[in-house]
Amino acid sequence: MTISYNWLKNYINTDKTPEELSLILTDIGLEVELLETVQSIPGGLEGLVVGEVKTCAQHPNADKLKVTTVDVGRPELLHIVCGAPNVREGLKVIVATVGTQCHPTTGEPFKITKSKIRGEVSEGMLCGEDEIGLGSSHAGIVELRADAVVGSRVKDYFNLQDDFRYEIGLTPNRADAASHLGVARDLAAYFRKPYTLTDVSAFQEGKETGIRVDVEAVAAAPRYAGVTISGITVTESPDWLKEKLNVIGIRPINNIVDITNYILHDLGQPLHAFDAAKIAGNQVVVRYANENEPFVTLDAIERKLSTEDLVIADAEKPMCIAGVFGGVHSGVSETTTSIFLESAYFDAVSVRKTSKRHSLKTDASFRFERGTDPNMPLYALKKAALMIQEIAGGEIISSVTDNYPNPVSPFVFPVHYGRVRQLIGADIPNEEIKAIIEALGIGISEEKGEEITVSVPAFKVDVTREVDIIEEVLRIYGYNNIELKPQIQSSLNTTEKPDKEVVLNQVADLLIGNGYREILNNSLTKLSFVEDEQTAVRLVNPLSSDLDTMRQNLLFSALTTVAHNQKRKNPNAKYFEYGKTYFKTEEGYQERQNLSLCIAGDQIEEHWSSKSKKTNFYHLKAAVDTLIKRLNIPGLQVQEADGLYFDYGLNYLKGQKTLVTLGSVSADNLKKADVDGKVYFAQFDWDLVIKVIRKNTIKYKEVAKFPAVRRDLSLLVSDDTTFEELKRIAQKTERKLLKDVQIFDVYKGSGLPEGKKSYALNFTLQDEEKTLNDKQIDAIIKKLMLNFEQEIGAVVR
Repeated sequence: MTISYNWLKNYINTDKTPEELSLILTDIGLEVELLETVQSIPGGLEGLVVGEVKTCAQHPNADKLKVTTVDVGRPELLHIVCGAPNVREGLKVIVATVGTQCHPTTGEPFKITKSKIRGEVSEGMLCGEDEIGLGSSHAGIVELRADAVVGSRVKDYFNLQDDFRYEIGLTPNRADAASHLGVARDLAAYFRKPYTLTDVSAFQEGKETGIRVDVEAVAAAPRYAGVTISGITVTESPDWLKEKLNVIGIRPINNIVDITNYILHDLGQPLHAFDAAKIAGNQVVVRYANENEPFVTLDAIERKLSTEDLVIADAEKPMCIAGVFGGVHSGVSETTTSIFLESAYFDAVSVRKTSKRHSLKTDASFRFERGTDPNMPLYALKKAALMIQEIAGGEIISSVTDNYPNPVSPFVFPVHYGRVRQLIGADIPNEEIKAIIEALGIGISEEKGEEITVSVPAFKVDVTREVDIIEEVLRIYGYNNIELKPQIQSSLNTTEKPDKEVVLNQVADLLIGNGYREILNNSLTKLSFVEDEQTAVRLVNPLSSDLDTMRQNLLFSALTTVAHNQKRKNPNAKYFEYGKTYFKTEEGYQERQNLSLCIAGDQIEEHWSSKSKKTNFYHLKAAVDTLIKRLNIPGLQVQEADGLYFDYGLNYLKGQKTLVTLGSVSADNLKKADVDGKVYFAQFDWDLVIKVIRKNTIKYKEVAKFPAVRRDLSLLVSDDTTFEELKRIAQKTERKLLKDVQIFDVYKGSGLPEGKKSYALNFTLQDEEKTLNDKQIDAIIKKLMLNFEQEIGAVVR
């Protein structure tokens, strides 16, 4: 959304610079993404000064040139050669001195240099209006008034002011701020000062019948107002209006259309002007379209309408798709002398569906889709009508039609001061909270002790609950005024019932410390990325076919991020994401919290001192094991993962439930997301993690005084035997002295029976109270060999 600094100052008086105001807007929730200077005239007449021609003589070598001396307020006069027929002694003129950049009405900018013209020195240029962007005339130089001050800036002479354009990243819930008035309301609340509305008391209704209005679809058009204005002249808008629109990127068209565009961006209220002579039957009907009813929109495209499309029709045909787009046959043209001016409040859902159905996005639909102010149509209609009278010479000939059978009531609900402080996390006095609420235009109908009853005006469509009021208070109070209180804990979990947020933040710190970056992806995805279409949560009115389903896993969110970065020459990935997945079950809809890890590309990047090293499955497994160890989750079983996600992988089970699944993403899934190379992915069931993590108090333990002993065994086992099975048997065999089991070699090939493989394991033994002797060590190894043979048929090589 684009906002003009000078336009804002029509509403609120402030001495803040554009840069200062930019910071304030961002602080109160209207994030300024871009601030740039806008000049109403290209170049802004910068560098041009007022001069006076002191002498004017014929050029000795050219009949059509004059040699002049010009006073520009410097100690010495400038010698300037000029070919304009109106140059003469005593004339006040516009001078471009040497070094000035001129911006002509047409063509490229050029710089003034000192030169010789037919043998005479010229130290500048006396300017015509087309040479500096003031107009298109090339008849001669610009003649200034006699009272123009020599040496002063031409910019000041014409009272030319730069404007400043803000590009604001408006969030979908801030429909109330989708105009200059809306932004001014927020600034007024921040400064605790009133804003100024234009007085429309001069509006006088006419006495003629005008256009008759019938509203058949009241649910889709809760309020519909209009008035007939005749005797207008459709022509070019005045400069001030064109400049206002140009600053915010709107192309001026004609005075009537420009006024409706001005009101839309000024008040946030879309208007539409119909040529009254083209309204058949002198009647406007607000109705639903007939199925496949043809309608040609302003872009000259014939569209087939649906019975769910609201249209503004006359007695014979549709004239406009309500709240979305006008028709080519009913709009204002140069021959229009009478108009019916519409100002309405349309149902947001109805407009959004129609806009999407016909792929039409307009400034009007943008506002109607988010919810406009139901109390604004009449004021906007009157303001626009007065502007039309002033600019286009029109006369209001009819009374105002205002169909508003069911007025929208304010949102009324209680707010507790204590909950405001609790949720914001700051000790804000009651009076400050109350002052902010009232400054936002929200009424307080009752106050009892620590509780107030608020009455929220209908233009704040997203403020319907206590928590919404708290957010409004926080915006104006200032996010930067909230003191961050550090939380320092010695372990991931120091209580029997863990704080989910504390655990998550500390896990995030651990991952970031190990080189991972947090990513945040859209919960919407495409249907082809879900696991089971039967349990998929589909959107009724999706924004696009790629965002029509709620995700069932975090895998494709991660893969999409990897693909995005690969295309931008950033192939190395170490990501984690905390997010929800969504399912449809017999009991209803279900949401699950998950944590995902994803790695791809190089684990070690190429360097002059070493070669690059690719990531592999075991880098991911190490990260997963580290998290499980820090979370203190013992007693996990390990099994191979199925092929839904991975070419190969593992599931860590807690009882019968999968705590985490990890593996090498399958080629089919990589292809779906357009990812090159190997990607390794893990997904934790975070809800289950929170349930099973145990109290993890850090304790000091003395370093063992007695040496550890390592013994190796080479075992011949079946192909389907896993290291985890061998490790489990070993740990069950010797619980006290066995400290660690590792695998250091795997062999499968010639010299071994078919269906067999060889595992080489090392066992670390240690007694913390005494030195182990050979007899004890041998007894443990024999016991291990016996159990390996009995439980899985292993043969010691």
